[in-house]
Amino acid sequence: MTSQTLRRRLHHGDVNGKRHEYLETSGLEGLDEPLLGKCEHESGHSEGDTLADIWDDERKKEHFHWTLLFSQIITQWTQWLANFVVGSGALFGRLLPFHSGAQDGQAKRLLVPSLSPLQEARLKNLQQRLQVPFDGSLVEHQDALKQLWRLAYPDRDLPPLKSELWKEMGWQGSDPSTDFRGGGYISLENLIFFAKMFPDAFQNLLHKRDGSRAEWEYPFAVAGINISFMLAQMLDLQSGKPNSLAGVRFLELLSEDEMAFDNLYCVAFQMMDAQWLAKRASYMEFNDVLKSTRTQLERELALEDVSFVKDLPAYNLLQQ
Repeated sequence: MTSQTLRRRLHHGDVNGKRHEYLETSGLEGLDEPLLGKCEHESGHSEGDTLADIWDDERKKEHFHWTLLFSQIITQWTQWLANFVVGSGALFGRLLPFHSGAQDGQAKRLLVPSLSPLQEARLKNLQQRLQVPFDGSLVEHQDALKQLWRLAYPDRDLPPLKSELWKEMGWQGSDPSTDFRGGGYISLENLIFFAKMFPDAFQNLLHKRDGSRAEWEYPFAVAGINISFMLAQMLDLQSGKPNSLAGVRFLELLSEDEMAFDNLYCVAFQMMDAQWLAKRASYMEFNDVLKSTRTQLERELALEDVSFVKDLPAYNLLQQ
């Protein structure tokens, strides 16, 4: 049998996004294995073939057949193994918690139980409060600012509504009305509530009496506005009906306490300051401290034995 020795080179092509392999041959000597002999007929042998050549061809065909069969078996086993791993992964995913950003976001969305008429009324009232922007031209809002000053500095004269003295309370400029923005009027109500209900804790935070402080401290009043905004987001109060884990737990608190949001605000403010001191933070790190405060508050709200705001572990900080 006359055979021509050829070298084979493997090529990879990309056709319709799939990888394909094909062989290219070149007439070079010194091959490790011969190419199957050329035949004059697709399924026969040439007349010049010897018996040895024919037997050799048959052995090669048989070898090729078993190689192909073995390859198919390997492919089937590989596919079966892949299906088993995927299926097992799905099963393990149901049995074991897997934490990721996307899954956490979905896991914290809950089916909200039916609200009582009392819960619905209190939630609606709170959401209406959240929609009121601060308006420095309204007498009611001006009076609220004056009330906050008197609660913060009972022994000092009330300054004009535009004065550099407001900066001492932690407003960024001489006109506090420019600092509310997303906080709205409720953030001013929160500060007033804090000053009335927990005067000692309020004064301690206002004057930064506790702990070793940074040279560049967070501004008290502006921090308070940020906390109001953070709480509204965390509790999912912009939705018609909160369905985050923290939001659903808050609805339970709201059924027991009409002022649950304001009380939770006081806890969050005190908690933020404790985080600030623990991290030895400075002004530029305020957002990081606020994030860690939110995380801690969410964890405490998830505790099973919390039925009132005062059941939160961090509530004890207000009593010190």
